[in-house]
Amino acid sequence: MSTVPLEMSDFWTKSGFRMREHPGYCNGGFDGLHPPSDDDDMVDIAGATLDFSSTDDVPPLSSGVYEEHQSRAGVNGTGPSSLMDPLEDPVPGLGTYEDFNTIDWVREKSKDRDRHREITKNSRRSTAALLHSISDAFSGWLLMLLVGLMAGALAGGIDIAAHWLTDMKEGICLDGFWFSHEHCCWKSSETTFKDRDRCPQWQTWGELITGTSEGAFSYILNYLIYIVWALFFAFLAVTLVRAFAPYACGSGIPEIKTILSGFIIRGYLGKWTLITKTVTLVLAVSSGLSLGKEGPLVHVACCCANILCHLFTKYRKNEAKRREVLSAAAAVGVSVAFGAPIGGVLFSLEEVSYYFPLKTLWRSFFAALVAAFTLRSINPFGNSRLVLFYVEFHAPWHLVELVPFIFLGIFGGLWGALFIKANIAWCRIRKTTRLGRYPIVEVLAVTAVTALVAYPNSYTRMSGAELISELFNDCSLLDSSQLCGYLQPANISETGIGNSLADRPAGPGLFTALWQLALALLFKMLITVVTFGMKVPSGLFIPSMAVGAIAGRLLGVGMEQLAYYNHDGLIFKGWCTPEADCITPGLYAMVGAAACLGGVTRMTVSLVVIMFELTGGLEYIVPLMAAAMTSKWVADAFGREGIYEAHIRLNGYPFLEPKEEFEHSSLAVDVMRPRRSDPPLAVLTQDSMTVGGVEALVESTRYSGFPVVVSQESPRLVGFVLRRDLLISIDNARKRQDGVVGASLVVFSEHPPAQAPDGPPPLRLRGIMDLSPFTVTDHTPMTSPDIFRKLGLRQFCLVSPRVTRRLLGIITKKDILKHMAQIANRDPDSILFN
Repeated sequence: MSTVPLEMSDFWTKSGFRMREHPGYCNGGFDGLHPPSDDDDMVDIAGATLDFSSTDDVPPLSSGVYEEHQSRAGVNGTGPSSLMDPLEDPVPGLGTYEDFNTIDWVREKSKDRDRHREITKNSRRSTAALLHSISDAFSGWLLMLLVGLMAGALAGGIDIAAHWLTDMKEGICLDGFWFSHEHCCWKSSETTFKDRDRCPQWQTWGELITGTSEGAFSYILNYLIYIVWALFFAFLAVTLVRAFAPYACGSGIPEIKTILSGFIIRGYLGKWTLITKTVTLVLAVSSGLSLGKEGPLVHVACCCANILCHLFTKYRKNEAKRREVLSAAAAVGVSVAFGAPIGGVLFSLEEVSYYFPLKTLWRSFFAALVAAFTLRSINPFGNSRLVLFYVEFHAPWHLVELVPFIFLGIFGGLWGALFIKANIAWCRIRKTTRLGRYPIVEVLAVTAVTALVAYPNSYTRMSGAELISELFNDCSLLDSSQLCGYLQPANISETGIGNSLADRPAGPGLFTALWQLALALLFKMLITVVTFGMKVPSGLFIPSMAVGAIAGRLLGVGMEQLAYYNHDGLIFKGWCTPEADCITPGLYAMVGAAACLGGVTRMTVSLVVIMFELTGGLEYIVPLMAAAMTSKWVADAFGREGIYEAHIRLNGYPFLEPKEEFEHSSLAVDVMRPRRSDPPLAVLTQDSMTVGGVEALVESTRYSGFPVVVSQESPRLVGFVLRRDLLISIDNARKRQDGVVGASLVVFSEHPPAQAPDGPPPLRLRGIMDLSPFTVTDHTPMTSPDIFRKLGLRQFCLVSPRVTRRLLGIITKKDILKHMAQIANRDPDSILFN
């Protein structure tokens, strides 16, 4: 491997390809279109065949500068007749990226260093320049402040609106239809302790229409209206997504991971996506579907960050700097979803981010803190707390309980592995059959089944967050929940400790609740498989936690009854007495929730921190750690991919997973192009091709870049030039430089060759060429994709070790991904959008 300096890394992939459907963002195509927009972050999407091979798309940064620069050159293309050299006279648009391509990390960081060096040098010359330098230094912190405020405010609004619409399915407040059930009964003086969730101001739809809440007719009426509201909310959500922003569907985390790795997906973080995802997320959660808002909130926060980046030049014009902000925004998303700022930072570091320098860590923490403070100020949960599921367990856990905690970890790992395989299989069916052509029908069908089955069972009818809060609850004297339906002891004062009760025998109410929970567990496990990945915003955190919390509560109650009837047994003797509160079923629910979420996402450290921030249960870190690690080990035994990595592979995104191990021994010659059966490599020569010849080569191929060699007879590597830069430079030269015609010589060398006096002037393009492309020899081991990830490469050239820099071929990130897929017996053509 050569050790050439990495001053500029080059384009790595092909940009041209056709798709019969939209590229996999929600596992299917859309028939709708984006609304017209002047936002340069938008991409029009149609259900017809899409052709992304075009190279004349709008530059992603400063889209209006190119035309303005051309207008200064003169009218109708007339302008100065001197030879144009892009090195001396930079052309706007150079160095930007086409859609569905990757960024050049090394070049972007080099541009930022040059910009910073220029600002520092100018700051010594005048006070204005010094103030500009200071404002530039603090612009990152100001941007983080704005991202935190905007994301926190949106998250608070989403929580309040979702709570209100969810309650509207069951009834309405007579004091004002805009009040939720809880807010409606806050000011009521007629609420009793036994029925504290009921008040005269709140009436169900059956009670409002029939005048009574009793009887079969009122129940059936409530049932039907519940289903109608659920279908209406789901229909609105999927219709708005289809009509205005197809990118707004799904979780968003697989695509965010791909974008953070350097991939360009225009429109995915645009303003229309933000507006549509915010509105439809409220509708999707309110419809009662088995989904959460946590993953989509990460997408919402990243949309806020991307939009706010346009206010600051250094982030607007530098894709690498922008991705540092997006990494911090991912932390903000988790912070506002759970009220867990530290866990959000760790989630971004462990699960999402591709490049996470130390300054991004501090800025992520600051932004997550601001977002959490904003959410706390709005107080959407109405409990004056930041945490979503505050718990207060009175009994400490015992070492013996690590065994059932580990069993919960095993269950979580098995459930996670099973869920991933089942969900991916269902998504493949959606993509390969006619089901994918009817997204509205699919969403309405799943919503109808969900509402029809969920309403009779109170534990499936309530929202996911409300269910988890109920399962985490530790029964006390004041609880009237069915889960606290124990037989009361004869003398409470002898067995009660404070507000906590000793272990008691289960009563009829608890047995009924356990049967309902068992049915809810089966229903949640099945319906979540088909819900995740539909054409509505859908998160997976809350549904996964709900499955684990139900399983944990069932196991916890079983352990509690075992301890009550066998307190003298070998297991419980010595630490569990009849008067003690030995087992806390709510703790088992919390551990089970962490285990199932870890099994699905494969999170470890960030998961434990999120859970103790989420519940305030700091002393239960060890049980959470034991369950999380066991869950990951068990799930990894069936496949190392988490749900987000599995969807990345399903959709064919060009993402090199850092957790994936490449165990096969391959050489560079096994991966490179051209292969023996392929046509010769398309190259440019340094001083023997005309403008017409270059344009013909570019039009006949779809490559995003071309190696430059001395000549066809002597293919010694000189440099590498990007397709986009080449086209922009030629087009600009035709307008600004007199005499540039199809017969003009294109020169990449330092000194142009001698020409006839009456010939057209040459076009010098040495300034757009990378003079030091990264090179390896044909026998370099390809044992790991780390060469791309750690060096920020998009491609590298293969040269002969025997003949100095004789070009043999090229390897792109796409070639590596195809080779890895081929070794794993997968379809290599699925890479770069399935």
